[in-house]
Amino acid sequence: MKNLSQFLTEDRNTHLEHLEDDILNNGLAGGQNAIRFLNSLFTMLQGHSRRSVNVTVKWDGAPAVFAGTNPDNGKFFVGTKSIFNKTPKINYTDADIDANHGGGLADKLKVALKYFPRLGIPGIWQGDLLYTSGDLKGANLDGERMVVFTPNTITYAVPVRSDLARKILGAKIGVVWHTTYSGKSMADLSAKFGANAKQLNSTKAVWSTDATFRDTSGNITFTTGEAKRFENLLNMANGSLKKAAPYLRIINKNRNDLSVSTQLKIFLNSYIRGGEQIRDTKNILVRFDKYYGAVLQKKVDSVRTADAKKKWKEIKQTGIKELQANKTSLYFVIATYITFQSAKEMIIRKLQRAEGIGTFLRTPNGYRVTAPEGFVAIDRISGKALKLVDRLEFSRANFTADKDWVRG
Repeated sequence: MKNLSQFLTEDRNTHLEHLEDDILNNGLAGGQNAIRFLNSLFTMLQGHSRRSVNVTVKWDGAPAVFAGTNPDNGKFFVGTKSIFNKTPKINYTDADIDANHGGGLADKLKVALKYFPRLGIPGIWQGDLLYTSGDLKGANLDGERMVVFTPNTITYAVPVRSDLARKILGAKIGVVWHTTYSGKSMADLSAKFGANAKQLNSTKAVWSTDATFRDTSGNITFTTGEAKRFENLLNMANGSLKKAAPYLRIINKNRNDLSVSTQLKIFLNSYIRGGEQIRDTKNILVRFDKYYGAVLQKKVDSVRTADAKKKWKEIKQTGIKELQANKTSLYFVIATYITFQSAKEMIIRKLQRAEGIGTFLRTPNGYRVTAPEGFVAIDRISGKALKLVDRLEFSRANFTADKDWVRG
């Protein structure tokens, strides 16, 4: 279980890191950790019950909401991540919400404050709002009438004649819970990934679920051929990670905004935003070489004094020298990153075969079928979590999609 300050730092700064990014964030230890996660997920998808990683579904809800009892005063509250501000925004009444928030966010928090106390939340829980009753719409998808809601980027759809649709339509608010907090005061709360909605009271006014992954289809285990392909990917990742080790051992030393590891992550993320596949290691390395030199030169050009230019020219020379000296190891860093992506995509494709609520993306021409936002793998021992997201499908869509709620 993590200390609150550690959890919030991770949550604000990384919002859960992608599995393949762990090697860029944490060097050799991050690469080894990613392989441990993949091995454990592999064990799960072979149908073995013993595994060290739990999997949850990453719902695309928004905004994030906190609710429960403040241990400092025994009062029920709702709020956003701003409950942990230096000057906390904790809402006990509608008046508090009006003072702390505005727009659509304030409206949703008032609905949460009215109905969440009925759930009997133990401690404090964090989740993502899915809808309030005014967000629910009807749509014809593939010839079937659906109830749909779009909290963020993905549209969720449920057949209008189903029992689930009746529950959703009968509720004033919908929420998916994913994290719980406990402690004797707000200052010493500890956070734990995972929440069990069965612990909550049942009320028609709230459609409340949790993020636990459930395979209702019974067909998400690897076939013999798939298992062999995945083992080959793990072997490739282990091999390239060993060759990347010389640079990975020093990757976290003197890390700053212009260090190779920081800029490599930014560079690779630019591929995602542009909708490009990251596949050709040699080509990526050549392009990164040019990109990194241009970034450093831009910094040199941005300063005016002779002393500052001299300083940054020396920093540029040092950075280029570091890159050139570690080019072979860096090649294998990128190769390992790409292999992690490929292995992760195999996991995602298999997990997506579990049946659940329909997921779609809104387009100018209507709706098109998409997968869920992704999944989260949680280490049962350390509590560390990494997300498994099809970044080309979801992340790029998230950069451009309109939202049905307003931040406030």
